[in-house]
Amino acid sequence: MATAEPTFCPLCGKPNQCAMEVERETGVKQPPCWCTRVTFDAALLSRVPEEARGTACVCAACASANEA
Repeated sequence: MATAEPTFCPLCGKPNQCAMEVERETGVKQPPCWCTRVTFDAALLSRVPEEARGTACVCAACASANEA
């Protein structure tokens, strides 16, 4: 089983710009991540591969595309 890369979106493969992951990797305090201010619906989350669930964040582009 492949492991998910936490800094890349598991849906499109582009950088997810997760502030929480940046802080974890660098130790530099970050402002609250954009993802703490949105709701991810079940349909979007069901598309995340099993190995990435709880590991890699969906990017803002994929999250907003799902709202359309």
